[in-house]
Amino acid sequence: MRPGGERSVEGDACDGRSELELLKLRAAECIDEAAERLGALSRAIWSQPELAYEEHHAHRVLTHFFELEPPAASWAVQPHYQLPTAFRAQWEPPEAQAPSAAPRPLHLGFLCEYDALPGIGHACGHNLIAEVGAAAALGVRGALEGLPRPPPPVKVIVLGTPAEEDGGGKIDLIEAGAFTNLDVVFMAHPSQENAAYLPDMAEHDVTVKYYGKASHSAAYPWEGLNALDAAVLAYNNLSVFRQQMKPTWRVHGIIKNGGVKPNIIPSYSELIYYFRAPSMKELQVLTKKAEDCFRAAALASGCTVEIKSGAHDYYNVLPNKSLWKAYMENGRKLGIEFISEDTMLNGPSGSTDFGNVTFVVPGIHPYFHIGSNALNHTEQYTEAAGSQEAQFYALRTAKALAMTALDVIFKPELLERIREDFKLKLQEEQFVNAVE
Repeated sequence: MRPGGERSVEGDACDGRSELELLKLRAAECIDEAAERLGALSRAIWSQPELAYEEHHAHRVLTHFFELEPPAASWAVQPHYQLPTAFRAQWEPPEAQAPSAAPRPLHLGFLCEYDALPGIGHACGHNLIAEVGAAAALGVRGALEGLPRPPPPVKVIVLGTPAEEDGGGKIDLIEAGAFTNLDVVFMAHPSQENAAYLPDMAEHDVTVKYYGKASHSAAYPWEGLNALDAAVLAYNNLSVFRQQMKPTWRVHGIIKNGGVKPNIIPSYSELIYYFRAPSMKELQVLTKKAEDCFRAAALASGCTVEIKSGAHDYYNVLPNKSLWKAYMENGRKLGIEFISEDTMLNGPSGSTDFGNVTFVVPGIHPYFHIGSNALNHTEQYTEAAGSQEAQFYALRTAKALAMTALDVIFKPELLERIREDFKLKLQEEQFVNAVE
């Protein structure tokens, strides 16, 4: 081990660059060498968008990609890993596959998403997320294969995680134990700017159903109980409540069903709402207040109400400053210009099931510019995500992730700081007992 804690990777290079820096260059070269295959992978996913848990084409394309990646059988692929459209692909150095008294290998996870949005396809660029995850894993493998002697014990694992847009596939995989042995996880998300971290919020969704009583709207409306009135009251209750909401809270919803015909008092109505807050603790407070608004509407209208929560809550993404600083250092070497830390910590954000992952394993979820000013979840962003221009930015991001993963492998003091950051943030969120 070298001074400063860095594991030796066969001495210093003759041109003054460390062997680790040369390994990072090799990782980037491997990604460039696979650029055509990676671009084809992304285009195949982008051209046939599929909704959550229905990503059969994308799943098939990704599993075939790793099954056929040269050299033959270098990746051990489990094509239906815990979920029908999830997968797991693993590579480890040949020397590590033989039984030995070596320490437990470091398990590094690279995550792929590939579900699309209804009506507008890959308007969140999940085809690029899948490409970046695959590319970064290839880069790490290629760099380690080039070492003149066996690398430290490590396993490179790619997890295909379906249903981020709806349902929370990563949460299903957490509950199935897919993340149990992972040490650090990596993924990246397309955006309008380059940010090593954004404060993605905790999110809870509900479906609210009001049941009233039908009646003729003109002849004897007094015999009815108007479920649409209940829905409108609920909507207005929440609108009035916004004055007392914290600036960081978000509430948005739709009336999905409001009746069938004007001359029939609606006996049924349905709303769908999303609630978001910076932390799970605040989200619980917001959810309780919102549910009071729903129940008040039922009381005022004489209807009954049913409030059904979604299958999973999305947790806020826990920051890991040691990990994001390493990523930014590598990204800058590749020419990535990051937004300031103040902008990063106070900028707008959404929600992701990667937040739940960060409560069980340290991870990084940076955002990257794709050459367009279009906003996510628009038709313009769909077009940008499938463009050739986006390829440069996606592969550059994959290189930065691969380089950061190599830092984690060869700098044990960095791994220790990452783990300490993780524990500290869990304690701040009062979730420390959940992972002990």
